[in-house]
Order: sequence, then structure tokens, then C-alpha cells
Amino acid sequence: MKGFSNGHYYSLNQYLRETFGCKVYKLALRGGCTCPNRDGTLGTKGCIFCSAGGSGEFASDGESVSRMIEKAKLRVRSKTRDNKFIAYFQTFTTTYMPVEKLETLLLDAVSQDCICAVSIGTRPDCLQAEILELLDKINRIKPVWVELGLQTVSDKTAEYIRRGYPLSVYDEAAENLQALGINTIAHVILGLPGESRADMLNTVRHVGATANGIKLQLLHILKGTDLADEYSRGTFSALNLEQYIDIVCDCIEELPEDVVIHRLTGDGDKKLLIAPLWSGDKKRVLNALNRSLCEKNIRQGSRCKSGLG
Repeated sequence: MKGFSNGHYYSLNQYLRETFGCKVYKLALRGGCTCPNRDGTLGTKGCIFCSAGGSGEFASDGESVSRMIEKAKLRVRSKTRDNKFIAYFQTFTTTYMPVEKLETLLLDAVSQDCICAVSIGTRPDCLQAEILELLDKINRIKPVWVELGLQTVSDKTAEYIRRGYPLSVYDEAAENLQALGINTIAHVILGLPGESRADMLNTVRHVGATANGIKLQLLHILKGTDLADEYSRGTFSALNLEQYIDIVCDCIEELPEDVVIHRLTGDGDKKLLIAPLWSGDKKRVLNALNRSLCEKNIRQGSRCKSGLG
């Protein structure tokens, strides 16, 4: 069954309330890792769109996991009275470190009473057998989510953005995680240079068949990236708001009803954002998405409300 069936889609907000009994916020944390696409193993420049912060401009930093969690809680304290959070190791490639160090990091996180789950951002090519064994161990203590940076299933686009691994590596990683009962989420970027609507929908369909959840992310052109240089030369155009909303609605239609939609848009650091500038007005984007979803009768539950926030 498709996500558009019965006019419903499965939002993260809905999933969290069903799973944990209340709205749960993610706490963006730093794991102190790097990336094989930066340390010379695969390359030194990273993916073409990746900022110097490793997509973690909003992550908290500190001397210990407990300290990072307390600092991150201050960012969302005004939004919630419930003391339930997800420890989100967001920056770079969290599993790209010695397994002993990763074990200490994750055990410190799940030992915190306020943490009800751990979410780990990583690359599919950084999930060796010993890492999977550790994730299985942690998942038996508290739920583990693994967020895989897929971005696209197009080999041509993957080479252009310097992703550094073939689609088969993602497929194997997703299969291994699913076999362990680990919640698997795939990141998809909409608006990558040269990609058509058909290309983007093909990626979303593939995620719907291989993962529990999906993050749809607008392509942000950020200062200091090679993508910014390409954009300045006029080699591609960024999506406008109307184009983005249309493709998001089409993406939802392609997803099975049980695939959780973790994100329909995303924030770019305004200090770094070059384009699309409209994405910096989050309220405008969310309102436009809500209106379009309602008009197309794509709803969360029985209410005409997208659950974005």
C-alpha cells in the first residue's frame, strides 16, 4: 500500500507518540569522529555538498556524553515538559572509529535515564561485522536507529557528488541492519544537480523497499563547499519552493504506509546558506507544505495536519 492510500502518511511525530507515549525531541551530539571521505581513505574533500562541520552545525559539543546531552537539552527545553529524548550522533560518520571507543560512547548515552533511543548517522560502508555486533548489543538495551546517507540511487549522480560507494553497499547494509531488527533510516537529497523528477522518485521507491524510515532533504548550497563553486559557475539551478513541495508530495505517494517519514524538509545554517534562500524561512516552508498536503488530501492520521515542526 502506498503512503497516499487513504490520504494518510506515517510521520515521525505520530511514530514517536505511539512508541514512547509522548513527543520526543532529538538531541544533536558530536561523536568526535571523521569520515573516510575526508581522512584520505576514500578522499579528502568529502561529499560535494558537505560543509566543514560534517552536516552537524546544530550539534552540541562537550567533554562527555552526559555534558553534551545536558547542553543539547537546553536548546529544546522550552518545547517539552517530558524528559524523553533521542541521543542523535549527527556529525560526520559515527561508526568510523574504533569499536571500543564507539561502545563507550553509546553505552554512556543509553545509560542516561532521559534517553529513550539512540540515532546514529553513518555511511553504509562503515558497518563492518564488529560494528553490527555492537549495534545489536546496544539495541537490546535501548532502541537504536541507524541513519544511512544514501542521497540517491543514481550511479551517475553518486559519482558526481563523490559519495564513494556503490548502491550495492547500501543494500547490503540495510539488509544487515534489518536482519538485526535495527531501525534503518535513509537520507535522500532532493534537487541534486542533473537529477530529474523520475530520478528522485526512483530513489524514494528504493528506500521504501529497503528501510523503515526516510529523511527527505532539500539540497542546500553552503559556503565553503565544492557544490557552492559549481553553483557560482551556473552549472545547475536550485529548486524553488513550488518545485520542492510538488516533488515532496510525489515522494509521499511512492512510500509504503509503514515507512516513517522523519523529515520533509531541513534547516541549513543561515550563516552558510547560499541557496535556496527561501529555505531559511522555516515557518513559510512548513506552512506551504501543510497547505499542499491538505489540498492533495495527504494527511497524518485523521487530521489535515502534516505533523511537521
